[in-house]
Amino acid sequence: MKHFWLLLLLFTLSLQAQFQINGIVKEAVTHKPLPFATIISNDGSNTVTDVDGKFTVFSKIAISNLRISYLGFTTVKVVMEQNKNYYTVFLLPKRNDLNEVLIPHENPALAIIKKTIESKNNNNPQNRLKSFDFKSYNKLIVTANPDSISGKIDSVFVEKSIGKVFSKIDSSAYKFKEIINKQHLFQTEKVSQYQYADHKLKETILGTKMAGFKQPIYEILGFNLQSFSIYDSSYELFETKYNSPLAKDAFKDYNYKLLDTVSIDGRNSYMVYFKNKKKRKASGLEGVLYIDQNSYAISKAIMRIKGVLDISGIHDFQYIDAENIWFPIRKTFKIIKGKNDDDIKILGGTIQFDGDVEKDFKVRKKTATDYAYLLSETNNFDFHYNVPVEIKKSSISIEIKDDAIDQPESFWNAYRKDSLDIRSQKTYLALDSIVIKKRIESRIRFGRKVVNGYIPMGAVDLDLRRIFRYNNYEGFRLGIGGTTNERFSKTYRIDGYAAYGTKDGEFKYNLGIAARVGQFSNSWIGASYTDDVREIASTLYSIEKRPFKLYDPRPINISTFYNYVSWKTFLETKIIPKTESKWELSHSAIEPKFNYTFNHDGTLYTNYVITAAMVSLQWNPFSDYMQTPSGRIEVDKRFPKFTFQFTQSLPKIASNDFEFSKIDFKTEFEKKYLNGQKTNLLLEAGYALGDVPLTHLYNTSPNNITKETIIQRITFAGRNSFETMYFNEFFSSEFVYFQFKHGFKRVALFSKVKPSLVLVSRMAWGNLQKPEQHLGLDYKTLNEGFFESGIELNQILNGLGLTAFYRYGPNGLPKFEDNIAIKLSFVFNLGL
Repeated sequence: MKHFWLLLLLFTLSLQAQFQINGIVKEAVTHKPLPFATIISNDGSNTVTDVDGKFTVFSKIAISNLRISYLGFTTVKVVMEQNKNYYTVFLLPKRNDLNEVLIPHENPALAIIKKTIESKNNNNPQNRLKSFDFKSYNKLIVTANPDSISGKIDSVFVEKSIGKVFSKIDSSAYKFKEIINKQHLFQTEKVSQYQYADHKLKETILGTKMAGFKQPIYEILGFNLQSFSIYDSSYELFETKYNSPLAKDAFKDYNYKLLDTVSIDGRNSYMVYFKNKKKRKASGLEGVLYIDQNSYAISKAIMRIKGVLDISGIHDFQYIDAENIWFPIRKTFKIIKGKNDDDIKILGGTIQFDGDVEKDFKVRKKTATDYAYLLSETNNFDFHYNVPVEIKKSSISIEIKDDAIDQPESFWNAYRKDSLDIRSQKTYLALDSIVIKKRIESRIRFGRKVVNGYIPMGAVDLDLRRIFRYNNYEGFRLGIGGTTNERFSKTYRIDGYAAYGTKDGEFKYNLGIAARVGQFSNSWIGASYTDDVREIASTLYSIEKRPFKLYDPRPINISTFYNYVSWKTFLETKIIPKTESKWELSHSAIEPKFNYTFNHDGTLYTNYVITAAMVSLQWNPFSDYMQTPSGRIEVDKRFPKFTFQFTQSLPKIASNDFEFSKIDFKTEFEKKYLNGQKTNLLLEAGYALGDVPLTHLYNTSPNNITKETIIQRITFAGRNSFETMYFNEFFSSEFVYFQFKHGFKRVALFSKVKPSLVLVSRMAWGNLQKPEQHLGLDYKTLNEGFFESGIELNQILNGLGLTAFYRYGPNGLPKFEDNIAIKLSFVFNLGL
């Protein structure tokens, strides 16, 4: 989801200088491309070839010649010819020099990189300087180079029995070139202030404008396209982290080669090429580090990855004499479409790719997405070093000022490095009308709501999760629900739902109201009334938002519920840094809908009243947040995450029957690997102290039904539930649960059969205090532990999959087949 907005802009919607020269550099003998060869034009500007040996040179004056050099090869000077803008350049190897570079034990690049790593702390501005601040101007566009598009109007023929027959005229390329000659496909600008002090870095967006949008898409502004610092142990490019070529353990991942020496800011720098040691494609970073020959600081860096997207990030630095340090002055980020064996679907649209492996792929007609690219350029200025810096709201990594979207044109003219060219000016005018005409803002708003489980209908968001459900107690649960949205009010909301169970024949409903009492903290105070049913001994964290699912498989076979009629008042807030919390006071009348009696000091209860206070808190200490005028967004979700919940019944208040306390805790960890694999860890624990009825204890999420054969027990698998544990088999007043999941990259067995293999292990330990209090159900305790392991083959065909689990350990069952559970799985793909 984090990449959705940029992919949408890139695939569904050239920054041209006055003079532009394109070309490719190859070895003269083998004709293989030379990556990262140095290109210097007659005006003194320099660039390097990409990993395919290709280059583009921009200049504001006419380019008369280029000098191309590469360590171990003879330097070539190419004189420009009139009406020619693409050159193929061949370099001859200098045998003696080349041999010296290629001998591993004499590789000078290793010694240079080693000294660079040893000097990191002294050269990293965030270590060397106590504080700094500066302003930056960023421009991001989605565009294409008109010169790269043929713009021909083609005739399309189809094969018939009598031969090829004319079908239609295809003018898509012609129309696309007409559009791109006049404007870009998308454009956004922002001006920010960066502040660094006490090892914290904050970006404050002073101004932002997005072509066609009255209110910008904040998710795009929150993207971390490339790392701020080149010295971090992990380097981030397009929200993916890679082990840095300057990490302490970098030598295990990268090979290095000295390419050349160049002058930057009057100081000589080594050019060191690095590449991931893995031989397979799209295995990681490669690029060039420019390293100051005296201080071994980075004076420039080029980072590149190739895969489904071809992504490059460039960091430019300036030498500051007063501080004896190289400081970042410019960043450039570019995405073009790469190669992939399969096309990608995004919200119903299909992005076509050329194949990434050697097969007999048919030549396909080029589309707009083959020419389009995304380019982001950031220029820093107005620097201050080692001066007092006060960072307000330092827990927020990005803050957007309330007036940032209303800045006048004079503001932009003051901060732009260059005035907008004609294409950029027309982009704002054209997209303003296109967005209005095609109702793009409304469609984006609609998509954002649907992803979160709502359909906007005027001032009300209809809750898709309330329409249809099924369980073994209510039968088919049919309902309707929703909440008012920002069109109704930004400071007040009303929410509720109503439902009817076809099997129990009962109506359920909820009604709530709330008012916002803090904008920055997004604090709301409210009250609600509910008459509904809930699974017994289930743990619900009040602060957690229920994820949107087309179906919820686990409740299908649950038959033991309790009814609760509850009054509740609450405060939800984000005032504590990097947390969301909810504080509740509730009064509930509880009626178990199964054969159960609670024995409390000799008094038997078949229904009871619980008045309780509760605080539920989710803490994400490693995540980064963006504060917008409309709320706070978690822009960089990092793990681990922690959730706490404490519940205390209130004795002798509002007819409360029992005195007890509950402490619940959960932590999640997730790690994604560059090869497409993913590891998930989940640890959960609960402790209930006092006189707690079974309805409010723990069942550790069983998901197996009591049937004779394995086939009869086939249902849908849950996400974190015990697939071999029978419903109501175990209850606990204290427990610990651990789950391990490791998913491998999807494997193509056939053209449409591409399963994802996931290995899963789950285990739990628990105990039950005062078991004599609970009458009416037969159950066991978890004091010997419960263990199951299995495999998931997800998304075998059209989202359907198959899982198999085995139960073992002290609570394994005597009959072998009773320990086995086979389930179906289903993954619904929105194409995000």
